[in-house]
This record gives sequence, structure tokens and C-alpha cells, in this order.
Amino acid sequence: MSRIGKVERTTKESSILVEVDLDGSGKVDVSTGVPFYDHMLHAFGAHGSLDLRIQASGDVHIDAHHTVEDTAIVLGQAIREALGDKKGIRRFGDCWIPMDETLAHAAIDVSGRPFCVHVGEPEQFNAFTIGGNYPFVLTRHVFDSLSFHAQIALHVRVVHGRDPHHIAEAQYKAVARALRAATEPDPRAGGIPSTKGVL
Repeated sequence: MSRIGKVERTTKESSILVEVDLDGSGKVDVSTGVPFYDHMLHAFGAHGSLDLRIQASGDVHIDAHHTVEDTAIVLGQAIREALGDKKGIRRFGDCWIPMDETLAHAAIDVSGRPFCVHVGEPEQFNAFTIGGNYPFVLTRHVFDSLSFHAQIALHVRVVHGRDPHHIAEAQYKAVARALRAATEPDPRAGGIPSTKGVL
């Protein structure tokens, strides 16, 4: 049984297509018009072992915000679609990612109850733009949108770091690895991993 989600969304601000295979091998084809975001999404697909195709266009001549956030919305929707009834998955996953001076942690519950807790990013970088195209503060928007639309509980924490590039990238990799762990088939769980019988 394939676990593939494909979602398209078009607004006056952006046009997004996302296709994700939860059982992929990390093949990634991403184009959003925001180069650093493309870099992060490549890392997300590769480290999550997701086959991921994202084609996005938006009003990046105004700001990256709409395209980045809208892509995260559609990515979350595609992940939710790919999960189906969630039978036989591990449900919980977490990961620590050290990246040079940076350490980030992510924990996920594929609960059906969206919630995002995001803490620890150094406040001095709030006005910083990475690579001249990705405002540092957008990372929180990405994870808020992803968790809500994938219907997962997501906790992301930056323990320490001093390079904005490393801080953002460690978070994306940690979330990807936690998602991979949470959505992997559990050979000991035949049904839905909840005492309620539904996620």
C-alpha cells in the first residue's frame, strides 16, 4: 500500500504543488523561488527519506513570507493525506541534530491533534535574513503551518547555536528525522496506535 500524498493549492499570493511519498528514499525535486528555503526542503526530504516534489511560485518580489508559509501548509496537507488511517505506524518520533556549534531537538506525535511548541532560537537573529532571501523568523511559521495541516503535535527546540544557517538547518533536519521515525511502520503494531482506536 503506497503512502503518497499530492496536494495543489492556488491563491492570489501563490501557487503550490506538493507530492510526498513517506516510503521514499530521499529523492527531492524542489523549486520555490526562495533559494535558502529550497536548501532546507532538500535537507528535509533527504534526511526524512521522503520522495518529495515541490513546485511553488508566488509573490517573492514582495517578500518570501507568503510562498514559504503556503508551501508549508500544502506540505502538511500532503503528509496528512499520505498517512491515511495511520494503521501500523510508530506514531511517536524524536531526533537530536548537532550541526557544528548548534544543537536542535524535535519530537513528534502523529496524534491528529495539531500543536506546535517552538523555542530556543536566539532573539538577536529575528531581523536577520539568511542568504538575502529567507527571513530567519520564517522557520517558526513553517513548523506552525506544517504541524497544523499535518495534524501532528510538534515540539522543536534549539538548545544552542550562533550561526543562523546552522540553527535553521539543524531544526529542519531534526523535524525530518523525527517525522521519519514517527511515520515508519511498526512491525509490532498491527492497528492504529491509540487506546481510543483512532488518530
